[in-house]
Amino acid sequence: MMDSAALRQSFLDFFKSKEHQIVPSASLMPSSPNLQFTNAGMNQFVPYFLGEQAAPWPRAADTQKCIRAGGKHNDLEDVGFDTYHHTFFEMLGNWSFNDYFKAEAIAWAWELLTDVWGLPKERLYATVYQPGEGDPAEFDQEAYDHWAAIFEKEGLDPKVHILNGNKKDNFWMMGDTGPCGPCSELHIDLTPAGDTQGKLVNADSPYCIEIWNLVFIQFNAEADGSFKTLKQRHVDTGMGFERVAGIIATTKNFTDYSQPPSNYNSDLFLDIFKHISNMSGRSYGYTMPENRDDLSGEEMNDVIFRVLADHIRTLSFSIADGILPGNADRNYTLRRILRRAVMFGRRLDLKPGFFTKLVDPLVDKMGPFFPELEKRRDVIREVIAGEEKSFDRTIDRGLQLFDRINDRALVRDLEHFEGIIADIQKEAGEDGDVDAIYAERYGHSDLAEIKRLYEGPSNGVIYGTEAFELYDTYGFPLDLTELLARERNLVIDLVGFEAEMEKQRDRARKAQVKTIVSVVDQDEKLHSTQFAGFDLNDLTGFTTELVGTFSGDDSDFLVTAQSPFYAEMGGQKGDTGTITFADGTKVAVTDTITDGVGHHLHQVAKGNYEEKVGSHVTMDVDVARRRKIQRHHSATHMLNWALRETLGDHVQQAGSLVAPDHLRFDFRHHAAITPDELAQIERMVNEQIIANAGVNWFEVPFSDKPDDVVAVFGEKYGSVVRVVDIGGYSKELCGGAHVRATGELGLFKIKHESAIAAGTRRIEAVCGESAFELATQNFAELHHMANKLSCKPAEIEERLEKLLNQNKDLEKQLRAMEQKQAAAQGGNLIDTAVEKDGLKWLAGKVSVANPNDMRGLGVDLQKKLGPSVVILGGVFGPKVTVLALCSPEAIAAGHKAGDIIRDLTAKLGGKGGGKPDFAMGGGSDASALDGALKEVVA
Repeated sequence: MMDSAALRQSFLDFFKSKEHQIVPSASLMPSSPNLQFTNAGMNQFVPYFLGEQAAPWPRAADTQKCIRAGGKHNDLEDVGFDTYHHTFFEMLGNWSFNDYFKAEAIAWAWELLTDVWGLPKERLYATVYQPGEGDPAEFDQEAYDHWAAIFEKEGLDPKVHILNGNKKDNFWMMGDTGPCGPCSELHIDLTPAGDTQGKLVNADSPYCIEIWNLVFIQFNAEADGSFKTLKQRHVDTGMGFERVAGIIATTKNFTDYSQPPSNYNSDLFLDIFKHISNMSGRSYGYTMPENRDDLSGEEMNDVIFRVLADHIRTLSFSIADGILPGNADRNYTLRRILRRAVMFGRRLDLKPGFFTKLVDPLVDKMGPFFPELEKRRDVIREVIAGEEKSFDRTIDRGLQLFDRINDRALVRDLEHFEGIIADIQKEAGEDGDVDAIYAERYGHSDLAEIKRLYEGPSNGVIYGTEAFELYDTYGFPLDLTELLARERNLVIDLVGFEAEMEKQRDRARKAQVKTIVSVVDQDEKLHSTQFAGFDLNDLTGFTTELVGTFSGDDSDFLVTAQSPFYAEMGGQKGDTGTITFADGTKVAVTDTITDGVGHHLHQVAKGNYEEKVGSHVTMDVDVARRRKIQRHHSATHMLNWALRETLGDHVQQAGSLVAPDHLRFDFRHHAAITPDELAQIERMVNEQIIANAGVNWFEVPFSDKPDDVVAVFGEKYGSVVRVVDIGGYSKELCGGAHVRATGELGLFKIKHESAIAAGTRRIEAVCGESAFELATQNFAELHHMANKLSCKPAEIEERLEKLLNQNKDLEKQLRAMEQKQAAAQGGNLIDTAVEKDGLKWLAGKVSVANPNDMRGLGVDLQKKLGPSVVILGGVFGPKVTVLALCSPEAIAAGHKAGDIIRDLTAKLGGKGGGKPDFAMGGGSDASALDGALKEVVA
C-alpha cells in the first residue's frame, strides 16, 4: 500500500510522463487582495488565465499548499467534528494553458485513478454540467460524451455513472467576475456494498466523496452579468490529496470497506497522533461522530486529536511562508486557529507548551517534500511557543470570565427576564422601542428568541454577546464554549452570537478590497506608455508626442507616447518636473501615476489640452528630486538584504515607500529587533556603501529568473521581469529607478523601528542629504542638551540617570503625602455617616489626586462601615467624578450602585453606571455636586 509520500510522487510522475512541467507550490500568501490565504491550486496561475502573463509552459502539474479558514471558504468550525474537513490541505492539480482540453483531461484522470492507483471502476461516478433555470451556458455535451465512451468501454452504464449538476455543483467561477467554466467531478462510493447507484453523489454523505474536479475554463464572467466565450481555453483540475490518501489507508488499498472513511487515517496524521498519544497517555480511536452536540468520551477524544493534528499543519506551513499569528485579517485567523488548538488540548490535560512540541514531528514528516519547513523549523517553534505562552495567560482570564458568565446565567431566569422587559416598557412608555433599549443594554434585541431559551429545560442562558466576547477577546471557539455550557446544562443564545458575528463580518466587508477580474486585452497593452527614464541622460530635454488627456476633479492628466517620468509604483513616488509644448507653453507636472493598462498619467493644472493632442512636447524631470528617490530606493534593497542576512531569510517585504527625503520598509518578522541587531543592520548597509559596488539591472522571462532573486509576495509580475542586482549580494525583481553605484547613497541611518501589526515590523530610514541633515541635527541637539545639563556629551546618560532617580524619590514622597491626606479625609467622613434602613449611608465630597485614589478611599470606608452604601464625589479639572459602593446587605435590600450613579450623574450633566456592588460616572456641572450628594442621604 502506498504511503502519502509515494502517492504524491506518483501523481507528479504520471503527469510528468504526459509532458507536464512539475512546478513548486506557491506560497500560502496570496497575490489576490480578496483572499486571506492561497486556497486553491489555480491561484498561482491566475495571471495566465487572465492573459496578464504568457504561460511559460503549455502544461503544468503540482501539489499546492492551501488554507481554507476564512472568507468564502471557511472550514474551521467543522475541523475535528467530522473526518474530512481541514484548514490546511494539499491540492494536487494539472493544468493546460490553451493546450489540451476536455478529452485529454478526462482520459488522464480515469487512467491515473483506475490503472495507476487501482480505484475500483464500478465505485466511480462522474458529474457534468446541466444548467438550471437562469444558469449560464449550455449542457456540457462534450464532457458527457467523453465520459460515456469511457464507462461503456468498461462495461458500465453511463446512465448510472454519469450524473448532471447545476451551476452550484458543476460550474466553477473564480469570483463574481473573471474566467470560469463548466466542471466535471469524480466521486467514489465508499459504502460497504458499493451499490448506491450514485444516489449519494453531492448528498453530503461521508460515504460518497468527491476526489477530483476537472474545470474547463472557456468563459469570462463580465461585470454586467454576461458570460463571454474566451479566445483561449484552459484546463484547471484539483484533487484533495488528504482525501485520496485517507481513502487508500481506510480501505487498505480498496480491499476492506468495513471502516468509516476518514481523511485522518493516513500516515499524514497518524504520525502526529503518536506524539499526541505520548504526551496525553491516550490513543486515537478512529471514531466518526454521529452527533456533534452529543459526543461520547471517545468521540471527544478523537475530535481533539484531529483538531491538534490539523492545526499544527496550518500554523507551521503558514509561518514557514512568512504569515504569522496577529491581531488583524489573515494573521488573526491564524491566532484563532492556534488558540482553538490550545483550548481543545487542555481538555486532554496536556501541559502548557504541548502545541509547540508538535512542530518537530510535523516538520519531520513534511519537510522532505517542503524544504521551507526544515529551513524555518526554529522560527516556527519560536513563533508558536511565544503565541502559546501568551495565550496560556489569556485562557485563565477567559475561564474566569466564563465562570462569571455562568454565575450570571444561573441567577437569570424567565421571571428575571420578564421583569427586565416590564421595567423597560414602563421606562419607554407606550411608543418606546423596547427592543432597541434592551439591545443597547444587553446586546441583543431578539426578545422572542431569548424568551424561548428561558422557557426551555436548561439551568440558564448565556447571551450571544457573552459568547462572542469569549470568542473575540479570549479566543474561545464557539464549539468549545458550547461544550462547556452543555456540561453545566446551560444554553447559548446562538441567534445573538450570530448577530455579533455578522457585525464583525460587515466591518470586514467594508474594509475588504473589491476588484473586478477581467481578461487583459493584449491590443490595449500595446498602447501603454513606454518608460524611458532609467538613464539620467534621458531625464531632461526628452521629446515625444502627446497622445491623450484625462480630466480629473481638480487637475488634468497628460498621456504621452513615451515618458522619462516614473509613475508611482512598487512604493516609489512618481516623478515631478515640467512639460513644454511646441508653442513654448510650459506646465508643471506635480505627480505621475499609472492606470490599469500602463498609461503614465502626468498630473498638471486644469487647462485646455485636448487641442494639443498629436503635437510634440519636451519633458524635463526634476533630476535632483529623482536622484534622491533613487538613493532611497537602492537603500531599500540593501536594507532588505541586511535584514535577511541578520534575522533570517524568512523576512519578507510587506510594503514600502520610497520618497525623496526618506524610506519606509515594512517586513514580516515575529519579534522586535534588538538594538544590537539594528546596529548590525545599519553597519552592514554602510559597509556596502563604502565598498561602492555597481548597481546593474537586466530583463529575463519570469520563468527564467535566477533562484536567488527575491520577489515580493502579493506583487503581480509580467511575463518578462527586471532584476536589479546590487553588488551580487542583493538581487530583487524591481521596476523602479536606482543609483549606478552604492557610493551615491553617502550615508545610511535608521531613524525608527517599530511594530505596525503582530508579525509585521517597520523601519524608517534616510540616506544621502537626508542622512547628513539627520546626523547634523542630532549632533547639535546632543551638544545643546549637554550645555543644559552642564556636562560633556559623553556624560549625558549618567546625568539623566541621576535626575530621573531624584524625580522618582520626590514622586514617592508626594504620593505618600497624598495617601496620608486621603486617609485623614476618610476619618472625617466616617463621622458623617447616617443610619437608614438598617444600613450606614455615607455621601461626601473628597479632595484627592485622581479618581483611582477616590475609589481606593471608598473601598476602605466601606470596610470600616460594614453593611453600607458609600457615595463619593470629586472635582478633577473641569469634570466631576462620582462613585458608589453597595455592600451585599445593601444589594439584598434593593439598593444598586449602578442605579444610584445613573440617577446622580443625570443631575451633574453626565452619565454613568455599573454593577450592583460598584459603579462610577462623571459629569460636567461641578457646581451641582454638593447638592446632589446631600439629596442621596436626605
